[in-house]
Amino acid sequence: MMAEHITQDPIYNTVNRDDFPTMLDVDRYGTRTAAFDGIISATHDHFWDPMDGAYLDFSSPFDLKNEYLMPPESCAELQSAVADRLDEGQKIHLANETSRWGISNILHGEQGALSLSAGLCHILVDPGAQEYASNQTREEARHVTAFSRYNSTRWGRPYPVGEALGGLLQELVNAEEVYKKLVGMQMLVEGLAMGAFASFHAKSNDPLLKRLTQLVMTDEAFHHKFGKIWADKTIPTLGIEEHNRVEDWAAQCFETVLFNLVNIRQKQVIYEQFGLDWQWVRDACREVFTETDRRNTLKESTNIFRILVKTLMKSGIITDRTRPIYSHWVDMAEMEGEEEEMIGYAVADEGIEFLKDINRRRRVIGQK
Repeated sequence: MMAEHITQDPIYNTVNRDDFPTMLDVDRYGTRTAAFDGIISATHDHFWDPMDGAYLDFSSPFDLKNEYLMPPESCAELQSAVADRLDEGQKIHLANETSRWGISNILHGEQGALSLSAGLCHILVDPGAQEYASNQTREEARHVTAFSRYNSTRWGRPYPVGEALGGLLQELVNAEEVYKKLVGMQMLVEGLAMGAFASFHAKSNDPLLKRLTQLVMTDEAFHHKFGKIWADKTIPTLGIEEHNRVEDWAAQCFETVLFNLVNIRQKQVIYEQFGLDWQWVRDACREVFTETDRRNTLKESTNIFRILVKTLMKSGIITDRTRPIYSHWVDMAEMEGEEEEMIGYAVADEGIEFLKDINRRRRVIGQK
């Protein structure tokens, strides 16, 4: 099937990834948009290097055998009958392996964002949009480096990507339509990541993970804004049929992550280490974590899935057609009255000030 592009603003015009001659068109160079200049120039304020100890000290120890990386109440399995089968050491191990699984999937998500951003460089025609995409590619690359190094330092290697997330990332990276990439990655996956980073930063007992997630958030806040610029320029101009396509795609992506991202079946590789059958673990968790509990969890302002709904609603993507999909889980009326600012922006702003201070001092030292 031919790709059904939705391009209302010329700054998002694309060509086939093999059409390099278009990139050499002399008239193209003079059509650069200024829409992304603010995001591009701000990258100097949040530069960091995961291989430089001035930014992240990967030599700092953490006792995974005796300390919880995240509070035990953050591990759903330990709130169920699963805990009755484990001693304290095994509980810590299970909780930390669950954190490892989550951080591993963050790493895979960053790789997906890296590949998607690099792909945009080949198809976006506007030089300004292309420059932004190349800038994000660089930033996603350092996220991959940082989370690879964190996994290596704490565990040796990451877990394989979860089936659901892996499938979604492949679909987003391979999609020809830019709207699918921007809605799926820049708005949903990046929004999901911001929520996860905010949770790790607020609750982790590992200072290294706290600092790592804060530095990544300084980048991701701008990546999310790129998707928001697309929505602001595109959504109000769509006809009914086009809006329906965007809206249905967003709902499909949301349901994929909601029902599968933290699904017990996706995590069965963890339970094998403890001699636990994943189906028994699933049933044990269902006894204490019902659908009502899930809806109550989504009412929390920091819940990652609630953040996704808020992003879509504030961008004008959700209408009465798909509102029931989301209202089953969150109070849409309450959300409409909330401020638009994304969770994690305050933490990102603090991180930028931290980076400005480091980078300022390093420049002065380099001048001597």
